[in-house]
Amino acid sequence: MRLAISGLVGENSQLQVQRTGITPSGPAQRGPLPLDQILKGDSTALMAGLPAASVDLIFADPPYNLQLEGQLSRPDQSVVDAVDDDWDKFGSFEHYDAFTRAWLSAARHVMKPEATLFVIGSYHNIFRVGAILQDLGFWILNDIVWRKANPMPNFRGRRFTNAHETLIWASKSPKARSYTFNYEALKAGNEDCQLRSDWLFPLCTGGERLKDASGAKAHPTQKPEALLARVLLAATKRGDVVLDPFFGTGTTGAVARRLGRHFIGCERDDAYIAAARARIEAVVPLPDEALTSAPSKRSEPRVAFASLIEAGLIEPGTALRDEKGRWRALVRADGTLDLGGIVGSIHKIGALAQGLPACNGWTFWQFEQNGTWHIIDVLRDKIRADLRTIAA
Repeated sequence: MRLAISGLVGENSQLQVQRTGITPSGPAQRGPLPLDQILKGDSTALMAGLPAASVDLIFADPPYNLQLEGQLSRPDQSVVDAVDDDWDKFGSFEHYDAFTRAWLSAARHVMKPEATLFVIGSYHNIFRVGAILQDLGFWILNDIVWRKANPMPNFRGRRFTNAHETLIWASKSPKARSYTFNYEALKAGNEDCQLRSDWLFPLCTGGERLKDASGAKAHPTQKPEALLARVLLAATKRGDVVLDPFFGTGTTGAVARRLGRHFIGCERDDAYIAAARARIEAVVPLPDEALTSAPSKRSEPRVAFASLIEAGLIEPGTALRDEKGRWRALVRADGTLDLGGIVGSIHKIGALAQGLPACNGWTFWQFEQNGTWHIIDVLRDKIRADLRTIAA
């Protein structure tokens, strides 16, 4: 979390394009992407110089504009190590809004049509960021609460303990329908339950917290790697390009390298760049077998219910039922269902039976085989498996 406000540096240096190694460089030139590099300079200008529609995901941890007044002390009078760096200070809300609009516009420039963006913030700034996102045409997909397992107490005792931060997840426009969301993998890793929008992680502490030569925090707002890992596992694929315009000490880059993604970082502070470079170079990427993506039904070939009849997997006249046996429908030769004289698709009839606006008929309707009831989706899976065999 830092503000890039200085002018560009190293203007005579050539931008190195490489897939390994982390090299601070001068301003980006339009052309091949500087994969796995830290670009030094103003993040807005650097993004504007990158090729349009070239990155798959942006994770942004911008300045929060905390507007802290004076020194914050604990009850024992010890001083709290709060965020008081110059990069987090703005003259007014108007100045902060102009800064936000500028970097978000530059970020929009580099996003592919189906790319998404995560931006994290606190109550000081996230509502302003959200409004500007919508003004610029972004489409908000979710707001996610990072609930901190070990938040800093409210030492003055005048407010609730501030125990969370908010992430906004947005697509480039409402028309972006094919953005990456690894739903099946997230669900499988969450005890086969849909992953919720409230995430519990501790603050970055212990051995993960980077320290400088004096033993002080290398960066005041270093994010936990577990938080970035969930973001990347949720919304990227292996080989995707992740851009972090406020790179800091390189949490995004370290996680990207471990998970087989490429990164581009923008940072203006030499100390942060040095810490990030050393950190990322020490990361050992996970083996290929640990990064194999879980299959996604959305990426599978479309199979119509009529195809099951044509393949002889289910016969016309077969009675289907729901899991609890409350409703029964008859399979017709044309691939529709008949429910008491009402005819429609497996989805429409399932929805009508329940009085709901929509239904996934593949998982709602079941067929009987050898005295056991199975969801009809297993038949669709069989056809897809046959198609994969043919393709191979």
